[in-house]
Amino acid sequence: MEPFQYHVYVCSQVKPEGIPSCTAHGSAKIIDLLRQEVAKQGLTDRVQITTSGSIGLCERGPNMIVYPEGVWYSGVTPADIPQIVSEHFGSGKVVERLVNNDAVALKEEIEINKGRMIAAMKASDTAGVLPDEILQKVRAFQTSRVILSAVELDIFTAVGTGADPDEVAKTIDADPRATEMLLNALTAIDLLKKKENKFFNTALSSRFLMENSPDDSRASLMHSVRLWDRWSTLTACIKKGTSVTYQDPSQREEKWTEPFIAAMHKNGSLRGPQVARAIGLEKVKRVLDVGGGSGAYSIAFAQANPELHADLFDLPNVVPIAQRHINEAGLSDRIGTKNGDFHTDALGSGYDLVLISAICHMNSPEENVDLARKIYQALNPGGRIVIQDFILERDKTRPMTGALFSLNMLVNTRGGASYAEHEYSEWLKTAGFSDIKLVKLPGPTALLIASR
Repeated sequence: MEPFQYHVYVCSQVKPEGIPSCTAHGSAKIIDLLRQEVAKQGLTDRVQITTSGSIGLCERGPNMIVYPEGVWYSGVTPADIPQIVSEHFGSGKVVERLVNNDAVALKEEIEINKGRMIAAMKASDTAGVLPDEILQKVRAFQTSRVILSAVELDIFTAVGTGADPDEVAKTIDADPRATEMLLNALTAIDLLKKKENKFFNTALSSRFLMENSPDDSRASLMHSVRLWDRWSTLTACIKKGTSVTYQDPSQREEKWTEPFIAAMHKNGSLRGPQVARAIGLEKVKRVLDVGGGSGAYSIAFAQANPELHADLFDLPNVVPIAQRHINEAGLSDRIGTKNGDFHTDALGSGYDLVLISAICHMNSPEENVDLARKIYQALNPGGRIVIQDFILERDKTRPMTGALFSLNMLVNTRGGASYAEHEYSEWLKTAGFSDIKLVKLPGPTALLIASR
């Protein structure tokens, strides 16, 4: 059975720099353009596009294979895509000038390339060379730091509709030589384009990384800029067992708080409606959003149920940010705010549902038990607690994002971590909750829901 008329495989194999590959020849752009063109010509119900590993014609990429005919195209360029889609996929006419027609020669070339690859792997293994997949992980910080510095310096706004290195350096008040090096590196990782000695934003950087761009994400990315310094202390934190740079959230400067809440708002605005649907809010009248940050979840809940009223509880330096978002959403009549610290202050009472999203990982196990007890008291009989967080498997190695995030809590908090489902269940039972269930969501986080 074949649900599509055409199934297209395009090589996207990534190999070490300097080694021939479809990726080095620009297959990523070919894949993107192919998907766009298929959609543009209204053929998405006829054509399935799948990326693949190496198909053995590395020097002549980008390569693609089209089934059911088994047509092998090589050396495909962006200019070829409209013709392939219209003639081959649209009219069933193979684009002969791109086809490998000699099956014997094709197989021979593939075998030669396969032999070279095996020989290279044996040579590296014999020499004891560190595998490339490990080297890439080790050096990943370089790309990260390039992007973070560009965000911190607001490089993409300075580039604007096009600028040379001297113009950018003047705008950001930096050294021209060093600025040009950074611009070249950003071009190498496809966040800028370079023509002669002038730089331009890509579609991606224009959309997400320029001031006043459609989906300006600079404020939220500044949170990662701040995290860089904390993560540099990881070795010391491992030896000490806790953060060596800890600062109480209520005492943090605005330059830390604003980016942190902006990052949480980006995530919460996406996940809020998903969480609302997963919980089911039809009979919920009063919600308490503990540590509600920007108010993204309170806003999503209020939008999901027009009869719902929410109280957002957070620190005094966070509540004004939340109030701004609540006002922008036009929900100030149904979402209230409360200043407080959930470690020391009462949470109130009479709630049908209490949400704690991305909070438990900041706490020690003892603090989470105490918080669960407070929430139990704040709920009406039959009310529910909803925890959204990284919920690790029992051995705490998956999901990978949660396991890495546990270290993020080590460098940033006094006793926080990512926790496993059985740990949450124990805390909730200790606090008096029952009917505990795990609800999985798309992505690395999940929900734990329990009833009073």
